[in-house]
Amino acid sequence: MADGKTGTEGFIPFREWRIGYRIVGRQEDPRHLPLLCLHGGPGSTFDYLEPLEALAAAGRQVIFYDQLGNGRSGRPADPSLWTVDLFLEELATVRRALGLTQVHLLGQSWGGMLAMEYAVTRPRGLASLVLADAPASTAQWVAEINRLRAELPKEVQAVLLRHEAAGTTADPAYQEAMLVFYRRHVCRLDPWPDCLMRTFRQLTESPEVYLTLWGPSEFHVTGTLKEWQVLDRLGRITTPTLVVGGRHDEATPIVTGAVHRAIAGSEWVLFEESSHMPHLEETPRFLKIVGDFLASGEAALPA
Repeated sequence: MADGKTGTEGFIPFREWRIGYRIVGRQEDPRHLPLLCLHGGPGSTFDYLEPLEALAAAGRQVIFYDQLGNGRSGRPADPSLWTVDLFLEELATVRRALGLTQVHLLGQSWGGMLAMEYAVTRPRGLASLVLADAPASTAQWVAEINRLRAELPKEVQAVLLRHEAAGTTADPAYQEAMLVFYRRHVCRLDPWPDCLMRTFRQLTESPEVYLTLWGPSEFHVTGTLKEWQVLDRLGRITTPTLVVGGRHDEATPIVTGAVHRAIAGSEWVLFEESSHMPHLEETPRFLKIVGDFLASGEAALPA
């Protein structure tokens, strides 16, 4: 394990592999609980969540890890491994290994889906939950994303349909057409930040988890999560919850609004200038809203 000026990095054993993690900040007060961040994908890396490191300025630890299959973690070549249960087991292993007895949990996109699956089990010590840009139902996601896709230029839609029908989604023309959608509904910044580009490069180099669980693109869902949903179980969550999303998000306000309504007492914030990455697109406001939410829950903790 190496100590640097900006964080501590190391590895946690998980089955026969290891999970790469990063911890930023120090817990300066027992009431300032650590924040554990779950990245999206599935099969992505935590690089693009880099702005969340600033939440450590409040005197808490902010913790990231690359889920098995990409980045700093092991990359087993076995598609049968990629299940929700495996990633829940991995999350529990990380909490246990790092001694996160009490913890805030933030999940972005697929990370939010995983966080919901975890929270409905009512694990001990979960102080609060932040669900960013995350659906609770793949069917609802697909319905909404198809509505957004229908607003693309007709020539772009034609390229997408042609290659999806032919099974040639790896063709550069499909990838280029896909980027038209991504620049509207995934990240509207131009150019994309380096941390996001690092994540996309690693996802492109090791796409197996994404292809297995999701499919060739955000809007062409062919993987094992195609029938996934947790919406009818969200009523089990009693943890204080903040739901956030972007006005132009591929996880549309209909999607994040459904999550909010299903979790009693949850808060819901929309970022008007953002798509799927408000932590990148409206960073100062995102950090303030999340930081204030974490602090509000901690204010009630005993000194």
